[in-house]
Amino acid sequence: MNELMLPILIVMLASVFQGTFGLGMKYMKPLAWEAWWIVHATVAMVIFPLIWGLMVVPDLFGVIAQAPANELLAGAFLGFLWGIGGIMFGVSVGYIGVSLTYGIAMGLCSIVGALIPFFLRFDSIHKASIPFILAGLVLLAIAVYIVTVAGLRRDKQLAEDGGEIQGIKKGKAFRTGLIIASVSGILSSMLAVGFDNTVKIGQLAQEAGALERNTALARWVVVLAGAYLMNVGYALVLLIKNKSFGSFKTPGIMKALRWAIIAGLLWFAALGTYGQGVALMGEVGTMICWPIMLGLSLIVSNAVAVVIGEWKGMGGPFKLMLLGTGVIIVATVLMAYASTLKG
Repeated sequence: MNELMLPILIVMLASVFQGTFGLGMKYMKPLAWEAWWIVHATVAMVIFPLIWGLMVVPDLFGVIAQAPANELLAGAFLGFLWGIGGIMFGVSVGYIGVSLTYGIAMGLCSIVGALIPFFLRFDSIHKASIPFILAGLVLLAIAVYIVTVAGLRRDKQLAEDGGEIQGIKKGKAFRTGLIIASVSGILSSMLAVGFDNTVKIGQLAQEAGALERNTALARWVVVLAGAYLMNVGYALVLLIKNKSFGSFKTPGIMKALRWAIIAGLLWFAALGTYGQGVALMGEVGTMICWPIMLGLSLIVSNAVAVVIGEWKGMGGPFKLMLLGTGVIIVATVLMAYASTLKG
């Protein structure tokens, strides 16, 4: 049992990193978003993964050179698609607001990211665990819906324009925002799917002498290569379009740069530790660990929001958020139990 629970404990740690990295986005000014994002993405998707990978995977670049071309291409391409999903997330916020975008995107991301490996690896799943996996995913979808409604009610209570939620469009534009958020959630799940499609790279890393849990680092280097290409490319286009290169010369940018680096470290700390949990769990790793990490990170992010006062005076919405948190915990327990049922 201890051996089976270790991956879950690792994923719980990953959820702490995932739920807190977004704090850094509150400190972008006076840098332009695109300038801040280039620093953040470079740390999160290139520097930190490479340093960690080189430390724990002997001959990292040799392992990647030996990897099957189909895994290299699939991993990087799916990472690239995740990058598009992230950009669409930002676009959707402008249509339907943060709370609704976050709820739709996170819900679809967690469910699709688990279901695709579930169907691809169905024959290797222990039959007794299937009902618990599916029940956990259903409960997680319900929980994300509850937390999203809580966030919307909080936003509405905070609004000062007669009850209308600021920054949310109406009619056709609102429906467009819902579509964009939905596509964003589906594409965002490709990060997990991309990782799940690099199993051979992990095996090569283990043959080279890496510990089983550390083989995840070689896999992430490949997936994040495509993710970085998309992210830095988009940021560079904005730098040129907005003529914001001068943002790097603005006085007082050191605080923003520090937070870009901290957020980058936390972001990949989440993926790096998550990947270790998946590697230890084996065939069912992605379909169980991915939704658990995202669900628990939602709890962590809301706990941080409580600490910094975002739920202060929000009695009704706060109770609804606590209900959603309770459902997430139940879903996590079910899926953790499913991981113990092995043939």
